[in-house]
This record gives sequence, structure tokens and C-alpha cells, in this order.
Amino acid sequence: MRMVEVGAKEKTERVAVATARVRMAPATLAKLRKTKGKAKKGNVLEAARLAAIMATKRTPDIVPLCHPIAITGVDASVEPVTVGVEIRVEVRTVDRTGVEMEALMGASAAALTVYDMLKGEDRGMVIEKVQLEHKSGGRSGTWNR
Repeated sequence: MRMVEVGAKEKTERVAVATARVRMAPATLAKLRKTKGKAKKGNVLEAARLAAIMATKRTPDIVPLCHPIAITGVDASVEPVTVGVEIRVEVRTVDRTGVEMEALMGASAAALTVYDMLKGEDRGMVIEKVQLEHKSGGRSGTWNR
């Protein structure tokens, strides 16, 4: 194993977007909508959004051989949809390596937070479709799902 050498690479603007979904029982979703995101532990949607932002910054602590990078911005949204909650995390940097892992980590942490805060209501929730939607910058250019 080795960490990829990026020292000779040029710093460029890089962006990555990842998404995830937490599928839940219709009754759980209805209750979440009715309470505007609030549950026994607090506001599920805001806690998940904060978890996404915090997780992007801790990615190199969790993913082996992942470079620590200077994140310049994170936008995270956690929204109820027809089957559960959709999560979208966009991460930006000007650095020598991309932010795909940071975006995926943010989406995953947000999904886990939703599950944690609602597990008392619905242990059958499913975290699914954690995926990269977009990346731009660097030598490989732009990629879209």
C-alpha cells in the first residue's frame, strides 16, 4: 500500500457531488414531514446536514491513505422525498487531489445520522444509493453520472 504522490501536481479547482438516500416506512416519513424534521433527538434534517459537513473534514482520519486537503466549501442538503430522505453533498477545493471521497463521506455520514435519529421509529430503514454524481477538475477533467 502507498499514498499516491501528488506533490508535483498543479493546484486546480475541484468539485465533487455525492448523493445518498435513506428509504423508510411511509409512516416514518409522514411523521418526519408533519414535525418539520423534528424527532425525539432533535431536528433530523439539520443534524444530518451538519454531520455531512463535519464528515467531509474528517475523511482522511477514516479512509486509509486519503490525502488531507484544504476544503474551500461544502453544501449539504437533506430533503424528504416520496420514499424517504434524499441527501446531496457538494464539496469544493483548490488543491492537488480531488474531493470525491469527501463528498461520499459526507453523504454517508448524513445518511447514518438520519438512521440514528429515527431508528426508534423505524429500524427497517435502508441506506442506499450512496454514489458519486459529479466530479470536475484535475487531470481527468469532468465526469457526470
